[in-house]
Amino acid sequence: MGITDLAEDIGRSIEGLGSSVSEALFEPVIRLGVTGLSRAGKTVFITSLVANLLDRGRMPALTGAGRIRAAYLKPQPDDTVPRFDYEHHLACMTGPAPAWPEGTRAVSELRLSFRLQPSGMLGALYKPRTVHLDIVDYPGEWLLDLGLIEKSFEDWSAGVLDRLPGRPGSDAFLQTLDEIDLYARFSETAAKALAESFTEHLIAAREAGFSDCSPGRFLLPGEMAGSPVLTFAPIPPASYPRDSLGREMERRFDAYKREVVKPFFRDHFARIDRQVVLVDVLGAIHAGPAALEDLRQSMAAILTAFRPGVPGFLLTLLGAKRVERILFAATKADHLHHIQHAKLTAITEALLREAKDRASFAGAETAAMSLASLRTTTEDIIPHSGEDLPAVRGRLADGRSVALYPGELPADPAELLTPARDGAEEWLDADFGLMNFAPAPGVLRPGEGPPHIRIDRAAEFLIGDKL
Repeated sequence: MGITDLAEDIGRSIEGLGSSVSEALFEPVIRLGVTGLSRAGKTVFITSLVANLLDRGRMPALTGAGRIRAAYLKPQPDDTVPRFDYEHHLACMTGPAPAWPEGTRAVSELRLSFRLQPSGMLGALYKPRTVHLDIVDYPGEWLLDLGLIEKSFEDWSAGVLDRLPGRPGSDAFLQTLDEIDLYARFSETAAKALAESFTEHLIAAREAGFSDCSPGRFLLPGEMAGSPVLTFAPIPPASYPRDSLGREMERRFDAYKREVVKPFFRDHFARIDRQVVLVDVLGAIHAGPAALEDLRQSMAAILTAFRPGVPGFLLTLLGAKRVERILFAATKADHLHHIQHAKLTAITEALLREAKDRASFAGAETAAMSLASLRTTTEDIIPHSGEDLPAVRGRLADGRSVALYPGELPADPAELLTPARDGAEEWLDADFGLMNFAPAPGVLRPGEGPPHIRIDRAAEFLIGDKL
């Protein structure tokens, strides 16, 4: 490295430090990560959160709302990251013919800025200050890849092959694996056949409600489709000769971690200081014990990638990040009558106990709740066999209005988690239903965001202290 290059690097470091000091002292930035597995509702959550922070009529639990003099959208600070298409998603959810927006397919970002009036007896004497909220959205399919960073190819392959039997699409992949000679000289045709068969299994497993469907880029390859870094598959651990197909599978797995997973972790995930983890607990329960246990294990593995705790003031100035607060949120609470919401929250807490305790032990403040980013139902009581069932009523995509009693969630979460851990094939004493409700038509009144359940409480936990 030449003197000129070294001077430029030092200059950029000083400039970056100055920017960090300025943000920490004068215009603080909260970097909120929104994560979750497929269909947990990340796009809807972000859209509803932003809309309700801009128009705070439905945010009574946000204690700092009274200090907000103005809230407005600004260009996000990362010029190379696409902007989260807030306006389009909000129009989809609240337009004349409301529908669900498309799910997340790439990293995106949105900056929401607040002008806050200082509180206290002398607050009126001070000028308003600015706080920025940077919201980072990325595909849930990529989330599980973070758990690959610390795994070897042998460990990853052994784990995947161990849980394959009985899962959708697994028989076809195992047959393809059995027909290919992994000790033979490398062939791109054979590698492609393995990767395609494995990808078909991942797609089928995701459709059936399973959570651990990694590598995530196999499901959302984007511009990497067909590249060698996405053309590998799990194989039986063995000592494969040089230039063999088996050896090349290991090399490509390591390349995937190096070229795909680690840059994503470094550029996006490791810079987050507040985190919400969205979980479709009801969907997993509906899919059965195996899907619920898979979700529990997946979420425990995901949390190993977080760096929870509170950084010191100096580390904050130098740009170091630690996840200070983590919210575990069970979505689609509007699919249940409100009398069952506490049970859903309790199941979520028990489901995520291992991951939550790990984060709490490291110093992060954690919470669990059930919420609905966009409320699509109204509550109803359905007479059935001489008793009244607490139900919800909503609109399906075809316009029909239907009532749903999803079943009674147990008061003790162990009634679900224990058979799931023990490998039960189905629930013995209950059947849990689920419907795909569409957004309800309606007109937003001035000063109010979209209807929701507990988005205000989620916002209070995640950013209330900064307001």
